Amino acid sequence: MFKKIATGVLAVAATSALALSLPSAASASTAHHDDDSYSWGSVYSRNHQAKAFGRVDVDWDRHHESNEVTVRGRLYDLDSRSARQGGKCAYVMVAFRDLDHGSSRVYSKKYCGYPGSTTFFSQSDDVESVRVKVCQIGQHSNFPTRCGRWQSIYSSESE
Repeated sequence: MFKKIATGVLAVAATSALALSLPSAASASTAHHDDDSYSWGSVYSRNHQAKAFGRVDVDWDRHHESNEVTVRGRLYDLDSRSARQGGKCAYVMVAFRDLDHGSSRVYSKKYCGYPGSTTFFSQSDDVESVRVKVCQIGQHSNFPTRCGRWQSIYSSESE
């Protein structure tokens, strides 16, 4: 029995040593800075009745001078009240700041459908940073309310 345990321990140790000596796919991607992917969230509205989470994918050109940033996510309506009871829809804003620090572009999406969710997607070129904010909004309104704080989900300075 001792021989079986010792053989098992040696096999696990050898496998672990081999796995640790090989470069991982994540570190290989980070080292090249050509393609990076980051998870973000969950980000909530101030009253936690809406939330969003997702991924940021960054693709740099070979000179690391220009990039294309894609934000994908899922937006959840967590407000179980009807509109008559004061219930609101989920609302997400994604702000892309340009590399030249001169301008920003904001994407937004509304989703009404407790207890469900929807996906969203936005893409921009030459991005320095990306922030996300989750709010609630009336079904027929253009003015978000109960917004959470802006959350930074990507910065080119960290690469």
